[in-house]
Amino acid sequence: MRFATYEFQGAERAGVVLEDRIHPMPAGVTLLSLIQEGGDALREEGVRALAGSDTVAVADVRLLPPLPTPPSIRDFVGFEAHIEGVSKSLDGLEHVPEVWYRAPAFYFTNPHACHGAYDDVAVPENCQVLDFEIEVAAVIGRSGRDLTSEQAREHIIGYTVFNDWSARDLQKPERELGLGFSKGKDFANTLGPWLVTADELEHRRDADGYLDLEMTVTLNGTLIGRDTLANASWTFDEMVAYASRGTWVRPGDLLGSGTCGWGALAEHWGRNGERTPPPLKPGDQVTLSVEGIGTISNRIVPGSGPHPLPRARKRGRTPRP
Repeated sequence: MRFATYEFQGAERAGVVLEDRIHPMPAGVTLLSLIQEGGDALREEGVRALAGSDTVAVADVRLLPPLPTPPSIRDFVGFEAHIEGVSKSLDGLEHVPEVWYRAPAFYFTNPHACHGAYDDVAVPENCQVLDFEIEVAAVIGRSGRDLTSEQAREHIIGYTVFNDWSARDLQKPERELGLGFSKGKDFANTLGPWLVTADELEHRRDADGYLDLEMTVTLNGTLIGRDTLANASWTFDEMVAYASRGTWVRPGDLLGSGTCGWGALAEHWGRNGERTPPPLKPGDQVTLSVEGIGTISNRIVPGSGPHPLPRARKRGRTPRP
């Protein structure tokens, strides 16, 4: 099944997508609340929605993120090719740190910055080097802790397309401090167009457990990147299992695959030795498609003006004992 969250006639609703129509669920029902109920609540509510006669055209609604405010977003760095290209762009060396091979690394990003599949995305303040990143996000369907990869597969309820927007010029100095990303990743994520349940994609799983789904990026109508999710260095099962070590993954949590090869402008810059294509600017249209899941497409718009920020004040007083 495919589940959407959408806005229609000023109200936020959830529903089941069938071809080009949405079958609405009762007002007040959300995908997150159904997922958090556990068991088969999401599927059962979907079956009831499909049995009803009321529908609305997908073209007549504004698609919101399937989970407008997920409990958490862990974003992995799962593609070796992406690490190579971005390292060349940011550090001048096309290499993968040895530590990357030891375990599937991730960071936490902002669950309050989620945009819908066709929403405008504003350039963040003080950013001159805006970039996109195409990923797939897995959605956790039930709680788990210290899972094996075999167990973890049963905890994934579905998948959605994920654009992890990046302000590269803000990101680079943040890396130097060693605390992880902050404002370079804080301003926008795009999720959508809907949540596709895991069973819909099982037939695309290869012998090694990877989902073989083509991922493509077009910029202003021109194809500039193509890869497959099967080129990730870890399966989603393995990434979920790692995320659950010593802690909980909870219903509604999102886990990003990491950016596929040629899935970000920074990779092109690193391999081309110049910023070609150039950083995103207002008016650019970024379209990401993942086979079996769907397409999201966002237009870049101007952001707010800069707000002055003072530098740190050096300590000028005698420390108290």
